[in-house]
Amino acid sequence: MQSAIVKLVKILNLERDMGYMNRAVIGGLDKFAPHWREEALSQASTDAARSAIEEICDLLRTYSSLETTAQKAECVDDLLARLKALEAGAAPAPAVPQAPAEPEERAEEKGPVSAPPLAKPGVTAAPAEPLPAVPRPEEPPAAPPAPAGARSAALEAEVTTLPRVGQMQAKRLEKLGIRTIEDLLYHFPRRYDDYSRLKLIHQLRPGDEVTVLANVRQTTLRQLDGGRTIIKCIVTDGTGQLELTWFNQPFLEKRLAPGTSIVVSGRVEQFLGRLTMNSPEWEPLDKEHIHTGRMVPVYPLTEGVTNRWLRRLINKVVETWADRVEDFLPEEMRRRLELYDLGTALREVHFPASEESLAKARRRLAFDELFLLQVGVLRLRQAWRRQTGRPLPTDRPALEQFLASLPFTLTGAQQRALDEILHDMAQPVPMNRLLQGDVGSGKTVIAAAAALVAARSGFQTAVMVPTEILAHQHYARFQSLLGQMTVPANGQERPLRVRLLVGSMPPAEKRQVYDETAAGEVDVIVGTHALIQENVQFARLALVIIDEQHRFGVSQRGALRQKGYSPHMLVMTATPIPRTLSLTLYGDLDLSIIDELPPGRQPIKTYIVTHRERERAYQFVRSQVAEGHQAFIICPLVEESENIEARAAVAEYERLSREVFPNLRLGLLHGRMPAEEKEEVMRRFSAGELDILVSTAVVEVGIDVPNATVMLIEGADRFGMAQLHQFRGRVGRGSAPSYCLLLTESNSEDAWERLRAVAESQDGFALAEKDLELRGPGEFFGTRQSGLPDLRMASLADIRLLELARREAYQLLEQDPELSRPEHQALRRRVERAWAQRRTDIS
Repeated sequence: MQSAIVKLVKILNLERDMGYMNRAVIGGLDKFAPHWREEALSQASTDAARSAIEEICDLLRTYSSLETTAQKAECVDDLLARLKALEAGAAPAPAVPQAPAEPEERAEEKGPVSAPPLAKPGVTAAPAEPLPAVPRPEEPPAAPPAPAGARSAALEAEVTTLPRVGQMQAKRLEKLGIRTIEDLLYHFPRRYDDYSRLKLIHQLRPGDEVTVLANVRQTTLRQLDGGRTIIKCIVTDGTGQLELTWFNQPFLEKRLAPGTSIVVSGRVEQFLGRLTMNSPEWEPLDKEHIHTGRMVPVYPLTEGVTNRWLRRLINKVVETWADRVEDFLPEEMRRRLELYDLGTALREVHFPASEESLAKARRRLAFDELFLLQVGVLRLRQAWRRQTGRPLPTDRPALEQFLASLPFTLTGAQQRALDEILHDMAQPVPMNRLLQGDVGSGKTVIAAAAALVAARSGFQTAVMVPTEILAHQHYARFQSLLGQMTVPANGQERPLRVRLLVGSMPPAEKRQVYDETAAGEVDVIVGTHALIQENVQFARLALVIIDEQHRFGVSQRGALRQKGYSPHMLVMTATPIPRTLSLTLYGDLDLSIIDELPPGRQPIKTYIVTHRERERAYQFVRSQVAEGHQAFIICPLVEESENIEARAAVAEYERLSREVFPNLRLGLLHGRMPAEEKEEVMRRFSAGELDILVSTAVVEVGIDVPNATVMLIEGADRFGMAQLHQFRGRVGRGSAPSYCLLLTESNSEDAWERLRAVAESQDGFALAEKDLELRGPGEFFGTRQSGLPDLRMASLADIRLLELARREAYQLLEQDPELSRPEHQALRRRVERAWAQRRTDIS
């Protein structure tokens, strides 16, 4: 043993002298590891020494993946300390989990395990009680923790580095989002089967989900047609008999030999007067139980991965790695909030000792997700506030002139939002504000007022929207609102200029807009993604307005900001977002809310229509078109689906055109159409060239057609309340009464509860809160582009925990804005990892 230790010590000292370049041996330390392992194991005489060797080899394999010299130096120092401990006779715990080799049952022990009978006939058995835990073998003394860099690199190793996890299993696990050891630790159970209560066989009743300790009395194998097999096993505990059945597992015949003592967990059924269990979980009595006799985790699965195999794999990983995951929460915070340490939380969430310990584990892991999110958004907020922007003071006489020119008076909510925006724009720190208001609440006029203030200060405004039809509509609206206003120029006043820039414009027209914008002759430019092209240069861009901002990626929003020098940013959305979701998604933005509609806006009459009343709904659409109006018909899918019985837009368009409205002009709109084709259909509908637009959800945020008075939604129960409210907002833009018809074939009470809520309320914020409660946050934005966090444990409806996480994040960053204190280094690393991944996902 001494020679192997001396050899590696010399190599590590040489590596230190060479500046940690991984050149002390040919091929590097990771390639040297298996050769040293073979030599060292041949000289080891105890299990403790062999475990220590495996730990050292594990660190050697991670060395080449360490990124910084400091991490490599830490690793070398740790290896030398371990070698010294090994030489002195100490030994750390084994480093690599012994994962099962094969799917599920074939990784079980070979052969039966015999044990004394549990009870003899005529002997009174013990009453039902919790199954006692099987004692774990005594573990060798723990080694000093590996440096953070080494631990992180090891946890990020692919699952194929685990013993007996091959490429086939790895591909299956990847379908579950599992690629690394750390992914396994964070692949949380979706539910638990509670087999923690033990019963005697004579106490069993059909429907019970229980655990039984029993001896195998008889096992038989029957061959069925087609090569299938059935195993029947009779077990007894001295108080009665239970029949167990498994299909297509012939190897169980040998493992469940008569006399074997086992633990069985499952659901009790009755067949011809006999108590039975079909495909129950079972384990030998004298083993540590992970499938039976406890709260058993049930994981999300994919084809080829069974719960039993995955449960065993995760158990081995948890045993080896849970306590090695770096706990990033400061110890003082953990103690004050009475949170589990991270290792304990990971162990208990996978294999809980009790419902109480599971609740505590879930609370810790949910807090982690929300806390990391809040620290991230608050750091973004801090970074934004450290920038220097251009203060844009408000020209009060010009603003008053603008407001007086409007054919209406601002609502109280509009005035409050405008005051907040103008206050931000007057500061030397760039504004970063979200303007949130329901459909028709008057956000555009507030944006126009902000653009006027920028123009009166001599600066430009860029307004970016997701579609060309919206760009044309916003351009017309800004031109109408600002066309009569003027701006100072060379000591005189000139008309304020609004320009449009979209991809379909002729090249010559585009070049003219490019030239005017670069020369500072354009005050407000409205456009689509075309605004972020390299050809677009601004003379003095100071205000960026992004409408329906969740339709743009982070990189697109950032690209527009880069066109100016720290411009003020105003993002707008017509989607009512509950406060909890706003804090989570937009915690780095200040929030302005327009929560009242302008006076005189008519409520949209909303009705639930069953499939029996469909013809009446069609007749109503015909009558509205006959009066000169237009209608939308919304369908939930683009193509027919065998899994979801919904009327697809393509098939519905053809049916409606041929059978229902043969004399009307129909158009089709769905997300898989080319962009140019979609724009043309929306243009024709806006121009009144189509009577009915059959569309999927792409129309949710889109066009303003004052002449449209009917919104008919097929399969309305398949949409969330917030989305239905958005659809409804597409009509009611003109002076004529408007209607929304919610067609459903569902008999679900939950679906009817949601539809009734939409029919009875015009309050988008109230519906959004209810939607968050019933369906979760994913309902608001269907794509990851929005930046919606991937929360595995936390619920954004848990307001108390969310506010606790935000409060703790705020207090911590008040004390240590840069997370530079030693006790915050682990947190800093974890936040940077989480947000680097989040930016990748949503850009």
